[in-house]
Amino acid sequence: MTAASGAFPTTPAATPFDAAERRIWAGRADAYARTYARLCAHPVDALLDAAGVGPGSRVLDVGCGSGTVSAAAVARGAAAYAADAEPGMVEATRRAVPGVDARLAQLPELPYPDDQFDAVLGNFVLNHVGRPLPALKELRRVTRPGGRVAVTVWCSPGAPGQALIGRAAQAAGLTRPDWLPALAPEHDFPRTPQGLAALLDAAGFPGAECSEVAWEHLTGADGWWAGAEHGIGAIGQVVNSRGPEGVAEARRAYDGLCAEFRTLDDQLALPHRALLACGRA
Repeated sequence: MTAASGAFPTTPAATPFDAAERRIWAGRADAYARTYARLCAHPVDALLDAAGVGPGSRVLDVGCGSGTVSAAAVARGAAAYAADAEPGMVEATRRAVPGVDARLAQLPELPYPDDQFDAVLGNFVLNHVGRPLPALKELRRVTRPGGRVAVTVWCSPGAPGQALIGRAAQAAGLTRPDWLPALAPEHDFPRTPQGLAALLDAAGFPGAECSEVAWEHLTGADGWWAGAEHGIGAIGQVVNSRGPEGVAEARRAYDGLCAEFRTLDDQLALPHRALLACGRA
């Protein structure tokens, strides 16, 4: 809330992209925890380092998912607060991090007063909001002067491991469902170090720094496929767009493509690339 008005700021209605995201993620917290959560956990330590999280830090984890960021912050001696737009994710974070203050909230509107946190973290949350710039401005609002905001997003174009299931879906003739809109061009930004740094600068973080994080995600072929089969993310909606027949056809294509990434111990080594940016309020 602002000191003058005593009221939280109001924001515009959700975009079609936001509405689609709520539909995609509804009821899928457990499936996410079993599949893609481990992938998204990879940059967490670097994210906390960038934001200077340590003992006594007051930290907000926005888009908390399964609670990985909150748990890592608490392990460093920080006081963790969390928010997510999906009720199942809020409950998952509460289970994973006993005592965490986890709330239901959808960017670009957070239920916290101005200048509350030493560090505000968004691990892959900007990929899932219809207005990234207002979302970042909201993160800036709740960060105390001198505090830091650190965020990750996926690079575009992505690394080969990120494209694997999409290639299988394309081979099966599957396409994006009509109800699933892309981010509106006027709200999009280049998914490059320069593009993300410029977005933070426009949100009130002059001199923001951004770097690329690259790694190989090791996983089993069945486990990697399970996320899409359960409808996780936009790719999960594409895979399921033509029902069981389409899923089966995409799986056959996927099994063939997996040979490119298979290791000697029958795992998949999937290259991924993400951007990590940090700015000081």
